[in-house]
Amino acid sequence: MFVREENFKTFIRLYPVVSIITALHLIIFLLLNIGPQAEFLYYYFAGSNYYISQGEYWRLATPIITHVSLTHMLFNTFSLVIFGPALERILGKGKFLIGYMGAGILADLATYLILPLNFAHIGASGAIFGLFGIYLYLMYARKEYLGAGNRQILLVVLIFSLITTFTTEGINIYGHLFGLIAGAALAPILMAFVRKHKYR
Repeated sequence: MFVREENFKTFIRLYPVVSIITALHLIIFLLLNIGPQAEFLYYYFAGSNYYISQGEYWRLATPIITHVSLTHMLFNTFSLVIFGPALERILGKGKFLIGYMGAGILADLATYLILPLNFAHIGASGAIFGLFGIYLYLMYARKEYLGAGNRQILLVVLIFSLITTFTTEGINIYGHLFGLIAGAALAPILMAFVRKHKYR
């Protein structure tokens, strides 16, 4: 389920939403690190609480595809490529996109509501934790989608991710936690009309 054996063309064909988001991660990372447009893009893509309070609501979404640090971008993109495809297959393209972006936006909204106006952030971590939240719902409410081995893998990854959330400097803790909560809250809505089948 989490081992990718497809070649490049097959991966893109089977998982178009994951592929497009991955491409956006890479393109925006390059644009933010190469060329004169970098400062302009960062200024308009960062999740600045102050500018959100001034009505720039797109900043609740743009941080989800924005990374400046190579390690930050690679970690989030790797997580998306490993854990995204199975959910895209289970939910379908539209529901997967709603779950991923919805969890990320709700995590950024929580960040805006809880943290001070001078706080700014970027990164897909809230959306990635949203995927974990959807999986958490599947683990306990729709077990037919996950075998025992996959549940163990997910629990280990989730516990490790939560530990690093609280022990790594510079992490948006609220973004991670509310991304997880948002994913779990959105999951039953997204799964309501999904045809029953097993994906192991």
